[in-house]
Amino acid sequence: MLVNQKRHILCQKRVLLLLIIALVCIICFMTFNLKGNISYILKHRTWVMLTMILVAFSAATSTLLFQTVTNNRILTPSIMGFESLFVLIQTVVIFCIDSQGIAYIGIIGKFIFESLLLILFSLFLYRGLFTKLKQNLHLVLLIGIILGTLFRSFSNLLQRLMTPSEFAILQSRIFATFTRAEPILIIFSLIIVCIIGLFLWRMRYQFDVLALGRDNAINLGIDYQKSVTIILLLVSILVSVSTALVGPFTFLGLLITNLAYSISGSSQHRFLLPTAFLLGVIFLVGGQMFLEQVLNMVGALSIVIEFIGGALFIFLLLKKVSK
Repeated sequence: MLVNQKRHILCQKRVLLLLIIALVCIICFMTFNLKGNISYILKHRTWVMLTMILVAFSAATSTLLFQTVTNNRILTPSIMGFESLFVLIQTVVIFCIDSQGIAYIGIIGKFIFESLLLILFSLFLYRGLFTKLKQNLHLVLLIGIILGTLFRSFSNLLQRLMTPSEFAILQSRIFATFTRAEPILIIFSLIIVCIIGLFLWRMRYQFDVLALGRDNAINLGIDYQKSVTIILLLVSILVSVSTALVGPFTFLGLLITNLAYSISGSSQHRFLLPTAFLLGVIFLVGGQMFLEQVLNMVGALSIVIEFIGGALFIFLLLKKVSK
């Protein structure tokens, strides 16, 4: 009992330390090198910072819960065809609808349309296949990769048929960036994410039971089928909102969740969830500030994160194969 209490206190101190580091990164990002029109710069940085916090929460929470349900620390929602579907949706929208048509449906309408398509795809893949294939994760992963290849091939076909001006517009949309989102979309996404976050935090103790496996969760009184359905639905919404807001981040969730497992020192989700979220904020806000203020934007943060996360994915895959 005393050992567990000391371990919990240590975990709380680690979360508090990460919170302090995250706040320092946010303060430095908002105040460092303020020149010119300060009110405009602060307003612009505020929207960018909120976007990064939304993406950090969505990536961390969705990946962590997806790995809890699948009992696999390598799988993430983004690896299984989400990025390719997002590119396909953007390609089809620009290819079939002109700029006037996009303006007619509005920013919110386009955002909701893209999010719904991503949610439907993720529900089909995560919920339908995961249940019908009796949790055969290797087969689900294979189907996800095949669908991603199909989406990518169809996107390439449409891109070859585009005019140069349409292709230029497409290129500006299919790469992850934090400065593209409209303020109204950020507020809309913030409301959705806050509601989901409060709901998930109330379920945090159920996640610990679900992590024990299907049979153990059922024996301990958890309605496994219902809980998994709810979790996968909320995961789908989080990933869809994040992807539609800023673009695809394939390996961000994998990177911060695996670090959270090591840093938190606990398998309880009341420590894992805030640890992964705060790590995401530190990576995104701190990394963006470093690129802007120190390196003068010589590279893109998304490319750096994808490179590190991709290397970690290969390492984890080889480590699991070697066992």
